[in-house]
Amino acid sequence: MLVGLDVILGLLVAVAALALLARKISVPYPILLVLGGLVLALIPGLPAIKLSPHLVFALFLPPLLYPAALFTSWRDFHANLRPIFLLAVGLVVFTTCSVGWFAHSGIVGLPLAAAFVLGAIISPPDAVAAMAVLERLHVPRRIVTIIEGESLVNDATALVAYAFAIEALNTGSFSLTQAGEQFILVSAGGIGFGLLIGWLASHVQRRLDDPPVQITISILTPFAAYLPADQMGVSGVLAVVAAGLYLGWRSPEIINSRMRLQAGPVWEMIEFLLNGLVFILIGLQLKEVVEDISKTGSIPKLCWEAAVISLLVIVVRFIWVFAATYLPRWMSKKLRERDPLPGWRPVTIVAWTGMRGVVSLAAALALPSKIKDATACNVIIFFTFVVILVTLVLQGLSLPFLIRWLKVTDTGEAEHEERHARLKANQAALARLGELESDGHFAADLLQRLRVEYDDRLRQLEACTPDVDGPRQLLSADYEELQREALRVERQTILKLRNERLINDHALRRIQRDLDLAEARLRQ
Repeated sequence: MLVGLDVILGLLVAVAALALLARKISVPYPILLVLGGLVLALIPGLPAIKLSPHLVFALFLPPLLYPAALFTSWRDFHANLRPIFLLAVGLVVFTTCSVGWFAHSGIVGLPLAAAFVLGAIISPPDAVAAMAVLERLHVPRRIVTIIEGESLVNDATALVAYAFAIEALNTGSFSLTQAGEQFILVSAGGIGFGLLIGWLASHVQRRLDDPPVQITISILTPFAAYLPADQMGVSGVLAVVAAGLYLGWRSPEIINSRMRLQAGPVWEMIEFLLNGLVFILIGLQLKEVVEDISKTGSIPKLCWEAAVISLLVIVVRFIWVFAATYLPRWMSKKLRERDPLPGWRPVTIVAWTGMRGVVSLAAALALPSKIKDATACNVIIFFTFVVILVTLVLQGLSLPFLIRWLKVTDTGEAEHEERHARLKANQAALARLGELESDGHFAADLLQRLRVEYDDRLRQLEACTPDVDGPRQLLSADYEELQREALRVERQTILKLRNERLINDHALRRIQRDLDLAEARLRQ
């Protein structure tokens, strides 16, 4: 059925309510949204809502991938290319083959080509739920970089494997050489087209100084990368990722402060709404999936088989992550010297963050239009749904406890780099003030006033010490508390002046903006 405005608004209300509840009970919101969707799907009388695969790939996927790439550190991404590549390509292929072989020859007994279709569909993890957990916990930055980088690239590998598995299912033939060549062509074409779009967008953004127009262009950029690339037969996913990484590197030079301050909240809202809708829609698919699969065979038997497949997916990731981490280092002394052996605890965290998400479900739901075997199609869709549910709920809920149990904590490297950069920037500014003072162009009292402000910042930065219970803090807790109290009094004062009709609302909002920015700096 067509989804009406009332249904969309109702879903948005559900997303907001469940996200608030997730925050209160300290559960990653994607997990609660999926479970909430499951409950909503079982309410009698509610209209059935079918998640369109085309909608996911064309409307949801580009704007979800793009900000993740845009705000990824290219330095960290490049430094971890080897583990990211091993996960995003090697693990996807390994999972596809392992699940395909087991689903064909094990307890399930799917036709070989259909089994490999299932393997390709459930091979790429979705890092949204993992990030929702990790962003609230102090884990090493490298873990976050590797998981984010994997999620940016693995969808492209999985979708290429998916396309070839579908072709093999329909034609009965498969060529490994042709698949390898096609993968290289599709990947290179997507990256090249994405870099072109990123280059064009950067030149447009450089010439503009109008945040609403620039934000509109920013929102359209991932679609400009994905849709033409997909039509040309190259990877739209990699096109979006390449455009995002390129613009993320270039934007500090070409985007002004007004654009940055306004674009950040816009993208944050887009990510939240799209992720919220996607995960609640995943849950809403249960009713239709169960109705379809009930025509195929015994539900208890299929649930058991799906649980085994879910366990296999988790075990396969563990095997690959540990083997890919330690075997190359044991075999190469040069690699050990350049990148020493990590401890087993952070490797376990990476191995456990294998939650599946919307790309897997969208690929499964697209099957009816791609294959003729209705029975295999229904089984694959059901298995995919169960794998998503099991990995999201089991791994997503247990990840915070696992991190605390393993005592994996952030080393404070990012905070140290930030403090060092702030010191350098403030010292450079002070040196420039000294040069301007000798020029005699500015009044001495103005220079002295600004010098006092920079001297105070330097004293704060030089005095800060590591916090024994958490990451390094740039400001002391007492100093932050004083600043918050001062800001609170300022807010009360301007509100009182507005209420007494001594200032208008325009003046109030201008002052509030400055106070909000000051509070945001403290929150950072």
